[in-house]
Amino acid sequence: MSQVTTHIIDTTRGEPAADVTVALLGQDGSDWPELARGTTNADGHLTDLLPLGTVLPPGVYKLKFYTLEYFTKHGRAYFYPLVEICFVVADEPYYHVPLLLNPFGYSTYRG
Repeated sequence: MSQVTTHIIDTTRGEPAADVTVALLGQDGSDWPELARGTTNADGHLTDLLPLGTVLPPGVYKLKFYTLEYFTKHGRAYFYPLVEICFVVADEPYYHVPLLLNPFGYSTYRG
């Protein structure tokens, strides 16, 4: 399992959000280079974002969720074409960053 994982639940549909592209970016000064990219599975999980054994150095990172494609695929109006969640990696071995998503709002927490 990756050091950083995520899980997306579509709270309007009451289902996992499958096939959502997610990118991991790391802060480098004022730049945010992309470090990894993946897609949620049928259960809305993305557990293999980073190669096995990859350990991120301490710093500020963000997950970028490409929600436009997801909402468009399901024929739904939306307000947020993408969602970015910034978080800090310290010295812990595992970070789970869930996203509770609907077309006009979202929330997150440290899982």
